[in-house]
Amino acid sequence: MARQDASDLAYRLGRQAEAVCRHYLSNGQRQGNYWQVGDVRNTKGRSMFVRLKDSPKGRAGKWTDAATGEHGDLLDVIRESRGLTDFPDVTDEARSFLSLPHPEPEPAAPRRGIVPAPSGSAEAARRLFAMSQPIAGTVVETYLRRRGITLLHGTGSLRFHPRCYYRPGDGPTETWPAMIAAVTDLNGKITGAHRTWLAPDGSDKAPIDTPRKAMGDLLGAAVRLGAPGSVMAAGEGIETMLSLRQILPEMAMAPALSAAHLAAILFPSTLRRLYIVRDDDPAGDGARDMLIERANAEGIEAIPLSPALGDFNKDLRQLGINALRSGIRVQLAPEDVARFLRYHETVGGNPGRR
Repeated sequence: MARQDASDLAYRLGRQAEAVCRHYLSNGQRQGNYWQVGDVRNTKGRSMFVRLKDSPKGRAGKWTDAATGEHGDLLDVIRESRGLTDFPDVTDEARSFLSLPHPEPEPAAPRRGIVPAPSGSAEAARRLFAMSQPIAGTVVETYLRRRGITLLHGTGSLRFHPRCYYRPGDGPTETWPAMIAAVTDLNGKITGAHRTWLAPDGSDKAPIDTPRKAMGDLLGAAVRLGAPGSVMAAGEGIETMLSLRQILPEMAMAPALSAAHLAAILFPSTLRRLYIVRDDDPAGDGARDMLIERANAEGIEAIPLSPALGDFNKDLRQLGINALRSGIRVQLAPEDVARFLRYHETVGGNPGRR
């Protein structure tokens, strides 16, 4: 009977998953169809993600911490975030929460003849990407070049939107220029989008609280830079992976947008070697370890690539492209040095190496 009661409570909490997260995991924020936070005890960070809507991959309210491998449901969230030890106290707290009203905001009246896509949905992400334009000659290109990223061939998954909506908590909606990245599954279908809001002149990110946000179905998917074959690299951030691509221009790259999503990225059927691009923090370490374990279980060789500083964009900007190339060269498999790095060394201004 107790088990049935717990199952029912977990299901009812899942129907209000975002409200539960906002109440008990207040140090996190919504990213697409997930709530991201540091851990189940409401620490600030991004390594734990909670599913906010049912999907074929799982029910709303289920969560996983990429840094530790922990997982559970919203009853566990209530227990850990409130420091409860006795199960009756957990269920009492859950019943108390469920008795509170959680009204949904009224949707804005749709324009005549247009059916609005649900906010944060995969369809909303597809529409946003379709409304955006190529980055050439835009403030997105300016922004990337100011960060040392000048080699931009094959970046069709990145686009520019001149007036992308930004909602700052309870404040009025603002518009800022933004880099829009398409998040796709293994078949190339857009399942989500990532927005990086920028200053109007492209000099930096926009001066707002959260200049990066994702939307849609992100778990297992990624931004795709190049077509994956037997070798690819996967990492967290778009700029990190674009920085690595400056010296490995022919290697397919897959930014997964966070440590949690990196740990859950799906592998192409052709993949035989995966380079795991980690950020230098505990969440990055956890994602690396989980991904190595998953890759090895599928017969895929997994090789971590580590930056000298906090991430590869810092290496590129502060140490320079030659130092970045030298640091990566010693971490690659020998055959991949010849396949991916040598050509760029010859043409990229280092004629002493052949």
